[in-house]
Amino acid sequence: MSYLGVVPSEHSSGTRRRQGSITKSGSQHARRLLVEAAWHYRQPPRVSEPLRRRQAGADPQIVALSWKTQRRLHRVWSRMQQRGKRRTIIAVAAARELAGFCWAVATD
Repeated sequence: MSYLGVVPSEHSSGTRRRQGSITKSGSQHARRLLVEAAWHYRQPPRVSEPLRRRQAGADPQIVALSWKTQRRLHRVWSRMQQRGKRRTIIAVAAARELAGFCWAVATD
């Protein structure tokens, strides 16, 4: 996540810890793609018929992980929206979570 720059910057001194905006290090293109993809998690997760056909020959473990990802990212979006966070902030938070799931798929 830090490689893509979707983690908060930090200003710490002694016991005081202040977090700022995202670091924006790494690939701007990859970060933008993650944030754009994160906007889709505003809607509740569902499996449409075309998606069901595409997943028919896929590894069941990957399909299960993708479903887990969809549910979790929508839950992140819903909870942060209920707390009154701005939608752009929520999108970056969801992009950070999505980066973690992408890493999990790549390393398994």
